[in-house]
Amino acid sequence: MIDIIIDTLIDGIKLLPFLLITYLILEYLEHKTSNKSKELIKKSGKVGPLFGGALGILPQCGFSAAAASLYAAKVITMGTLIAVFLSTSDEMLPILISEAVPIDTIIKILLIKFAIGVFWGFVIDITARIVKKNQKTENKTEEIKELCEHEHCHCEENGILTAAIKHTLNIFLFIIVITLIFNILIYYIGEENISSAIINRPVIGPIIASLVGLIPNCAASVILTNLYLTGVISMGAMIAGLLTGAGTGILILFKVNKNLKENLSILGIVYVLGVISGIILQLIKIA
Repeated sequence: MIDIIIDTLIDGIKLLPFLLITYLILEYLEHKTSNKSKELIKKSGKVGPLFGGALGILPQCGFSAAAASLYAAKVITMGTLIAVFLSTSDEMLPILISEAVPIDTIIKILLIKFAIGVFWGFVIDITARIVKKNQKTENKTEEIKELCEHEHCHCEENGILTAAIKHTLNIFLFIIVITLIFNILIYYIGEENISSAIINRPVIGPIIASLVGLIPNCAASVILTNLYLTGVISMGAMIAGLLTGAGTGILILFKVNKNLKENLSILGIVYVLGVISGIILQLIKIA
């Protein structure tokens, strides 16, 4: 139990810099940006999935956490958020490197995740623009202000840094509690039992692997990557699970975005896209 608590704290502390920087940006956007800067942010959403996919493949789940907060403030689009979630790899890259996996294989996996994240991100954004083409775009500054007020930070009174620190600590404590609960569940269920549920199950493998990936814990990516390296599951099944493994991003989304229906929709979309992509990769027999 002591090890579980220590691991939980370490995982949470790793996120602190990302959370603080994210909320500093949000506070700055609310109080300091000019109208020209705000318009630039709005327009950047059209290519957001491309940048989201690129940031996501870096070996840090902190980007998914940052993206969740930025989406709740409507600074980025849903397509950008999902591009980050799908491309995020968490512990996959360090494990592949430590196991001396050929560099071309590593690049191949990263490019596949990047391409899938960017593709679905643009599909979602284009679809959303078609659906909402007759609706007026909401003011992003008001969305950021609403998020600030929802977190009770009293930005005007305390200043940007103080408000950002309060946001960060609030989310940090939430992550620690929820992650601790999941770590305890994984400990008692057993990583071996989770692994055996995926072994030698074509088509069903990506379905189960994608469920494992939804666990907001680095254990999910560790299990999936190791199963692939030992030849137990295919690359398609591994990628299916890694696509849905957005780290703590999903947790933070449910914490900061008060639209529960929207959060559940995003969770469902990420899962379905992970399963579909994994099955396609298996069918085309990607190595």
